[in-house]
Parts: sequence; C-alpha cells; structure tokens
Amino acid sequence: MTGFRTLSSGLRALRPAAFGADPAGARLRRIRNSPNFADGVFQNPETARTRPDGSMVEFAKVYFRSEERAHRSPAGIVPVHATTLADLAGPAATGLRLTWMGHSSVLAEIDGHRVLFDPVWGERCSPFAFAGPKRLHPVPLPLAALGPVDVVVISHDHYDHLDMPTIKALGGTDTVFAVPLGVGAHLEHWGVPAERIHELDWNESAKVGGITLTATPARHFCGRGLRNTQHTLWASWVAEGDRHRIYHSGDTGYFQGFKEIGATHGPFDATMIQIGAYSDFWPDIHMTPQEGMRSHLDLQGGQPSGVMLPIHWGTFNLSTHAWADPGEGTLAAGLAAGVRVALPRPGEPFEPTGGSVPSEPWWRGVARAPKGGWPAFEETVTDTPGDVADGSTEDTGEPETVPAG
Repeated sequence: MTGFRTLSSGLRALRPAAFGADPAGARLRRIRNSPNFADGVFQNPETARTRPDGSMVEFAKVYFRSEERAHRSPAGIVPVHATTLADLAGPAATGLRLTWMGHSSVLAEIDGHRVLFDPVWGERCSPFAFAGPKRLHPVPLPLAALGPVDVVVISHDHYDHLDMPTIKALGGTDTVFAVPLGVGAHLEHWGVPAERIHELDWNESAKVGGITLTATPARHFCGRGLRNTQHTLWASWVAEGDRHRIYHSGDTGYFQGFKEIGATHGPFDATMIQIGAYSDFWPDIHMTPQEGMRSHLDLQGGQPSGVMLPIHWGTFNLSTHAWADPGEGTLAAGLAAGVRVALPRPGEPFEPTGGSVPSEPWWRGVARAPKGGWPAFEETVTDTPGDVADGSTEDTGEPETVPAG
C-alpha cells in the first residue's frame, strides 16, 4: 500500500499544472448536493451525446481530407483591429460596449463596469505549449494593456475557454472571478485566492460591484485532464447592470431551456452566441449558426430584438467546417430572421444599442472562397434602437433591407 501511495504521489507530481485540480472537501460536498448532479456526474438539461458520433476513423477521414483542410484556415492575414487603451478609455456613450477579442473572449463594458468573458490570451488552447490548436490571428492587444477588469467570467473548464497563463496573469490583479460550480478548484490550484472566487450552480447569482451575474444552464460537458470526471459544471451567463442586460452562451448545444432563460432574465440588449466548431459528429454540444440564431430568438421571447454577436469562431481550428462558414452562416441566418448581427473584426469595439453595428463580412477578404464564389448578401438596417433592457426608449423603426457593399 505504501508503494502504491508513493506511485500515486509521483504521478500527481508529473501531472501538468494546466490540468488544474479536482474538486475536494467542502467543494466536492457542495457538488454532490447540487440538484444538477446525479449518478456521479453533472447532468445536462436535455440528453446530450458528449462523445463524437461515429468512429474515429470516419472522423479522421473527414478531418484530414486535403481539399477540405485548406478551407479550415484563412488564406490571408486576419484583419485584427489594433485595439488600444484609447479605444477603451472613455465610457461607452450608450452605457454598453462589447469588444470581441476572438473565439469566446469578450470584454463587456456595462453601465460603468467591466466584465471579461472566457479570456484566452494563450497561443494554443492546450495544456502544452508545443502542441494543440494554435491561434489563427494574434490577440488584439496585450492582456496588460486591457486595463482594470471588475470581474472575469468563465463558462467552463475546456482549454479554449479557461487558459491557465491568462488566469494566472489576471489572478495577480484585483479582479474577482465568477465560475461554474467546481471550476474554482482549478483557479485556486493556480494561485487565485478563494475569497476572490464566486462559484455558482445553475440559477444562482452573485452581485459584483454594480453587476448581477447569474449562471444559467447550458448543454455541454467539462474536463481538462486524462480523466473526464464530470465534476465541474458548465454554464451560460447573464450579466445585468443598472440599465442593460447581456447574455453569454459559453459552449452549448441547442435546447429548449433558452426560452426559459429568456422568460426569466430577458430580453437582452445583446447576446453572445456560440456558432462555431459545430459538427455532425457532435450535434448535441455545439450549435450551428442556424441553431445559434434560433437560440437568440428564444432568449428574446421570439422577437428579433437586440443584437447577436457570434462567438467561438475565427481564432482556432476546432472542427471540420470551413473557417468562414460560421460567419457566413450567421450572416445568412440573421438576414432571414431580421436580427441585427454584429460582425466586428477581432478587437473592434462597438455599442450594441447605438445606431449601427459592424456588419461587413470582413472574413471574405482573407478566406478561400467556396465553389461558385461568395453568395450575394443584403444588409438589414434598423433605425437607432433603444435600450431593450430598461425600455427607456422604444425602437419603432421597421427593418429596411438595402443592398450592401
């Protein structure tokens, strides 16, 4: 038995720090008492297949098919907006400003407070510096140049959402963290003090400064190490200020719970919705652009209100679809639904409740065009909207469709 303990301790010592830590003690007891934990694992709100459908051989055939591989990366240099402190120094004129930093990382400035969702500044989303999916574009600005952040919000513990070097850097500031139940074990393992971590189960809320953060359900899974114990929760998030409300989906498959989230917390001035890294091999845990648009409408009570910002695309090659497909699909879905879709370049700040949002398909300039060329598109222009959340101004303009570009 002594030899077994010695071997076990030695294996733990060899475990990469990026794997994080398993929940234990009071944290583990809280997990086991969660209404969302049963049969030894966290449960999804609807049944979800968390392992790829079909054989790995079939997946490999698709993934390594040469004619498709070329389309999974940009053909040119991604036009990253040169974000500077000057871009972010002044307050948002409308009280709400979003800056998509790439993938699912978004800086949200809401009613005088700064919320940073799923910050990943690392070169690879991997536990190793020498292997794993590598960035397709640089970060828009150094993390140290971002300025003070009031709260960092994490959706779940996969490497493309929870990046150890980024967390360690932010842990050295005064920011606090809001994370799903169990994820706090990773943060404490990396040196974040427990008193700066708000660890929430679904439908629990925490007030951080002037922002109320609520962990809401998502349809996904978790895991960082060689064992996937399902002892850390995954979540979407609602952030509510004095005047504005926003929603970040994290990673999720489509499910009926979006309607309940919208009825309870919406409508939202802006939603940040995962629309990339989808595949027929894992249809339950990531959304297509069409499903992402459907979720936005559900969150808005069935109305094409608010602005949708597509996330979880453009930065890492994580699936078999073409690099430009999530952008193209969201553009088409937004036009069909009459929803205002924000299409900023990485690092380009915009105000969702302002008169206009970035809407050009910028990726077409650096992507490999599909056979037959790019489809024609029309831009939906809407009169300046009011604040969806507080209802202080009503948007009475009917969408007008005009040729774009």
